[in-house]
Amino acid sequence: MLTEENVMRIIRSERRTVGLEVNDRGELIVRAPERLSRAAIDEIIRKHRRWIEKKLAEAEKRRQMFRPKKFVEGEKFLWLGSEYPLRITGEGRPALKFTGREFVLSARWQGRAREIFKKLYRRKALAYLSLRTRQLAELNGFKFTRLRLSSATTRWGSCSARGTVSLTWRLILAPPEIIDYVIIHELAHTREKNHSRAFWNLVEAHLPDYRRKRLWLKKYGFFLNL
Repeated sequence: MLTEENVMRIIRSERRTVGLEVNDRGELIVRAPERLSRAAIDEIIRKHRRWIEKKLAEAEKRRQMFRPKKFVEGEKFLWLGSEYPLRITGEGRPALKFTGREFVLSARWQGRAREIFKKLYRRKALAYLSLRTRQLAELNGFKFTRLRLSSATTRWGSCSARGTVSLTWRLILAPPEIIDYVIIHELAHTREKNHSRAFWNLVEAHLPDYRRKRLWLKKYGFFLNL
């Protein structure tokens, strides 16, 4: 149901049109031109109410399907788009490791498993994303200042005015081709700051099937979590 509480934030920029988005948390994000009045925004929301409520219902359905991990023997965990089982061991160290075939967690650390998994994911994500961002930047002729790893839950990435690319560690759970899309998306922002037609043309020039990957994130991104 569409209520005032569904509006997470209004993001204003130099764009000429209004964009509506419902994220996986069931929050409505409105992207609007700098000078567009709140009354005009409210009218646009009213006109698109049916579409918004449909998207809110879809987001709620995805949330109900998501089952938080229990960190028990045999539980499956994502790694670059594939699922791998968890094995509990009596060994004390390391607390957690990924062998390429399974995750191995020390029983003595099982009570802190979520925290330990996040640490492992963050460490591996930083290495993978740093290398892949450099590779894609060189391959496609982009320049960025540095890469920063984030813990964002509502954004996959961002690019600052100074060229700092930020990517969430959760991307290490996604298939490599999806990661590439997010990286190309943020690298494109080093040239085109807004989501203008020129921006999307630039993304498409380097990733012709970006729409399919963008849709994948909208449908399945909610599951890239613990």
